[in-house]
Amino acid sequence: MEKVKVLIIGSGPAGFTAAIYTSRANLSPVLYEGIEPGGQLTTTTEIENFPGYPEGITGTAMMEDLKKQAMRFGADVRRGIITDIDLSQRPFRVKVDHEHEIEAEAVIVSTGASAKYLGLESEQKYRGMGVSACATCDGFFYRKRDVAVVGGGDTACEEATYLASICRKVYLIVRKNYLRASKAMQERVFNTPNIEVLFEHNTAEVLGDEGGVTGVRVVSTSGEERVLDIMGFFLAIGHHPNVEVFKGQLELDEQGYIKVVPGTSKTSVEGVFAAGDVKDPHYRQAITAAGSGCIAALDCERWLLAQ
Repeated sequence: MEKVKVLIIGSGPAGFTAAIYTSRANLSPVLYEGIEPGGQLTTTTEIENFPGYPEGITGTAMMEDLKKQAMRFGADVRRGIITDIDLSQRPFRVKVDHEHEIEAEAVIVSTGASAKYLGLESEQKYRGMGVSACATCDGFFYRKRDVAVVGGGDTACEEATYLASICRKVYLIVRKNYLRASKAMQERVFNTPNIEVLFEHNTAEVLGDEGGVTGVRVVSTSGEERVLDIMGFFLAIGHHPNVEVFKGQLELDEQGYIKVVPGTSKTSVEGVFAAGDVKDPHYRQAITAAGSGCIAALDCERWLLAQ
């Protein structure tokens, strides 16, 4: 049975930032990268809104920089997935890949949240080449171009209106014959002249070539097909936090995100802290995730000192 002081679960901006801070505090953190090493940012081509990169940087390169920085200060970064965890008593007992057992004095959860996709083969083919699940992250690359957003809730309407401020035309593809968004968000959409709402339409196929997305084929509920000439295809049909292994052990909100004490990273279990998108249904940005990773590391350090 391996014993560690701080176990960090997840390797996005939150996890690596927590690793940097806990390493510098001589807490010898062990970080498991999880099912998607580097997190969601590794599926993003260019990042231009993270401070410190004036020329922009790819998501993969930025995560590699964060990983190297954490390792420079002594973080033990490992490949592996946490398959079982017992938070009912301390030290916490953890299994990695169903085999390796660890006892951890403190745990920082930074497993992120995964965007929901339609499940189309063509959608996956052009992921990062015009297909995106974050308009605020990638919308800038489609300035004065035509784009499409899929979804009918508040997030979809918010992303459509944001894109409308920088893009030439925005198609909002809605499966139902109404918007689920709040009345205020609906009014914003209907009052934005360059947004065209396509009610009762489903995406059949994302079209493209070696350069990326060139269009999307949609089908109405009456069976009528239409091809939209677009360069950006944005999914806004929700996210699901990666909390499966923690269900029944950590308190979650109504959307399934880990609940923390407001203004902190403290979860419902003493000694367990949460950072990044796994506890953030609102912002979901790399910079806010990194900031919350810092908060989790500091909360963890102070808690361990008090023990």
